[in-house]
Amino acid sequence: MQRRPFGWTGVPVPVIGQGTWNMTRADRAESVRALRRGLDLGMTHLDTAEMYGQGYVEEAIVSEAIAGRREEVFLVSKVMPQHASFDGTLAACEQSLRRLKTDRLDVYLLHWPSSHPLADTLAAFERLVEEGKIRFYGISNFDGAGLDGAVRLAGDRRIACDQVLYHLEERSVEDVVAPACARHEVALVAYSPFGSGRFPSPRSRGGRVLDEIARAHAVTPRAVALAFLVRRLTFAIPKASTLAHVDNNAAAGQLRLDDDELERIDRAFAKGPPPSELPML
Repeated sequence: MQRRPFGWTGVPVPVIGQGTWNMTRADRAESVRALRRGLDLGMTHLDTAEMYGQGYVEEAIVSEAIAGRREEVFLVSKVMPQHASFDGTLAACEQSLRRLKTDRLDVYLLHWPSSHPLADTLAAFERLVEEGKIRFYGISNFDGAGLDGAVRLAGDRRIACDQVLYHLEERSVEDVVAPACARHEVALVAYSPFGSGRFPSPRSRGGRVLDEIARAHAVTPRAVALAFLVRRLTFAIPKASTLAHVDNNAAAGQLRLDDDELERIDRAFAKGPPPSELPML
């Protein structure tokens, strides 16, 4: 599994991790087995949130998956915007730690921009770092200007990552967010990298390109899509609640696409004009 430094933190993190959004729709025992299989295959970046199943995913799925293996895991969770006051952030983190049965998070994120002052959320994050309850903190669903503003408030080398929607049919982050991440040495993390049901049809132009490249490498089209998304300094956290899907995702962490293959995919999935607002699910 390919690893790269997680932005300015320098922590080596696998380029393909594991997301847990919507795992409430899958069989719990199978989801736990899938996450543990992912850990076995090197996908140790594991992302969750208090919002997922109102804490159920943290408590009933992720905590069991990481039991006895916490030292292997780069564990990320998120505070909901309505909880992101100074005191609310501290309380939400404590509750996530309790549900996850751990004493610390590797990264704690603000799930999306909040009506609470960002300065208060960041101050709470700093307190949690001081107390050893989180190693780093970051943001999610912030556009380039939002990231710039967060860095101005927090200072340089404090925001560790920006987690955003990024898949082949939604590439605007390459122009909107990625440049800001590069300026600030902030890791860019792609959630829903298969588009939450919008993966290209095999009959579409893009689907045919992915299929041709996949057959050349003896992998799946989804593995090719993931390899394209993490081709630069990006990390991806696809959800996989079955063992077969986990194996397919892990294959992307070792796949190297050549320049011609990258260009073919780039042409097949045009970016289009930048949106007025950063897309999110």
